[in-house]
Amino acid sequence: MGMDKQFRIVLIGDSITDSGRREDPEKLGFGYVRLIHDELLVMNPDKKIEILNKGIGGDRITDLQARWEEDVINEQPDYVSISIGINDVWRQLDQPQMEQVYPEQYEKIYRELCEKTKAQLILMEPTIIEEDIESEGNQKLVDYVEIVRRLAKHYNAILVPTHQDFQNYLLAGNRHKLTTDGVHMNSAGDMLMAKSWLKACEDLF
Repeated sequence: MGMDKQFRIVLIGDSITDSGRREDPEKLGFGYVRLIHDELLVMNPDKKIEILNKGIGGDRITDLQARWEEDVINEQPDYVSISIGINDVWRQLDQPQMEQVYPEQYEKIYRELCEKTKAQLILMEPTIIEEDIESEGNQKLVDYVEIVRRLAKHYNAILVPTHQDFQNYLLAGNRHKLTTDGVHMNSAGDMLMAKSWLKACEDLF
């Protein structure tokens, strides 16, 4: 990649992506998006890499669908990184009375978004719901993770194995927490996400 080329990356998702971006003067937030930004910046000083954080807390795939044109297509990115699915499952557990997004609809909408996007896709597996592989949330998440893997293959997207990496961490038996509440990342969780993303995308930059 030459010095004159500018790369624009949109990272879109829920609160895990958002991570306080509105309170941040640089609009990057304080989570994994910032860590990715800082790593790419210091490791590629000769390249102009622009990162746009388009995370919104509470979002499900249906919310991404509603704002895709404005927050992704109109930004004309070179790369689009998608991290969505946690709230699609979590709402089934904490707000069962609301209209839910089950796997079939999740896949249909996700596929539609991939179809609309001309940029190189980077699909992140949904992370975890509770730091216990056997939790109900993680059991329900399996179908959603499989959908993301399937779509990544179909659309020649880069797959970021975030769910797998969190599982591997939990299986290793380390007692240091990765989340503040079973879902939202602490700094270690954000580091794991960023490392997973950077490793999957290492040939891009």
